[in-house]
Amino acid sequence: MTSWMTPSPEGNDYGSPLPPPQPPVLAGSDARPRRRWLAVVVTLLVGFIGGVVGNEVSSTWDFSFGSGSSTQTSRSPLVTSEVGADDDSIGDTVVAQVANAMSDSVVTISSLVDDGFSEGESTGTGVVLTADGEILTNAHVVADATEVKVRFAGETEPRLAQVLSSDPGNDLALLKIAATDLKPATFAQPGTIRVGDGVIAIGYALDLDGGPTVTTGIVSALKRTIITESGALNGLIQTDAAISSGNSGGPLVNFRGEVIGINTAVARSDGNSAANNVGFSISVDEIVAVLEQLRNQASGQPREEGFLGVGLAERTDGGAGAIISSVQPNSPASFAGIREDDIVLSVDGEPIDGQAGLVAAIRDASPGQTVEIELLRDGNRLTVKAKLVARTGD
Repeated sequence: MTSWMTPSPEGNDYGSPLPPPQPPVLAGSDARPRRRWLAVVVTLLVGFIGGVVGNEVSSTWDFSFGSGSSTQTSRSPLVTSEVGADDDSIGDTVVAQVANAMSDSVVTISSLVDDGFSEGESTGTGVVLTADGEILTNAHVVADATEVKVRFAGETEPRLAQVLSSDPGNDLALLKIAATDLKPATFAQPGTIRVGDGVIAIGYALDLDGGPTVTTGIVSALKRTIITESGALNGLIQTDAAISSGNSGGPLVNFRGEVIGINTAVARSDGNSAANNVGFSISVDEIVAVLEQLRNQASGQPREEGFLGVGLAERTDGGAGAIISSVQPNSPASFAGIREDDIVLSVDGEPIDGQAGLVAAIRDASPGQTVEIELLRDGNRLTVKAKLVARTGD
């Protein structure tokens, strides 16, 4: 049975803390101390595939970004594909053609990292969003970075990049380089991804010399939720395409050459469980909403998360949903009539499979937003509405 990490005590956003975390062993974005060695990961449950700084921070990760942000952002719309009559077929695009088409839209990201305890280097991958230099990657790839550079395939010199904004909770960050006439990647239309679709993972695995590594697989599952050290990631695509250290922030692409996700984590075997080809990507469905928030942050608008005001517990009877273990007085949950021992089954129609799913659903909602919460109480289903407030951060 696979053992998943639990959220940090201060990370459930709702009141009573969740159980203490089981820190993931990070698979790394091929980070290393100054001597340039590759960290060997022996065991991993679910961990980020982004940067690791030296020896001291290879088992813990701080997702805060220390450098300043810029108000310069292009606000260009996300480039998405056209929905046509032939969407049910993957066409005749082959892996080689897709890889070639993506070559100018995928970059390697190199960061100098200083977390206050040690210094090192981190390498990951990024995807070009706009012709004028916006690049999307994982937040953990540039966490604690003091300098960030990107390099395109075929180029010999890196380009200095600025971190405009970062959202560790959703593990996405927005970078900017001084450039014009770049080739933006094309993203798939949200809601068009299907289990069984063929996919291609592209990224700078293990920081190997030369161009990006290309691997293939399928969409194994949709709407997965996992726990990481920074919180819960939800709406994830699961894939069996090989994803390695250095792939963090790189695209997961369908056979039409459309980006369907940003690669972020892998599951690895440990002494109690076995895992083979279980990787996770942040779905384009999530990217669309988070990108707007990242651009708002870059323009000086602070990121606010929703707050419900409950403590949570996992079900241990084999059922789905999250158990309400406590309700804060005068909170949105209490005003909505949510009670202790209620089981949350869905939020705004999206199923909640466990407490991590509820954590992520409320976090990603906006203060002032009213959400519909389906509950199971004493064997009966009922729906309540809760108007969320802003999380205070304490």
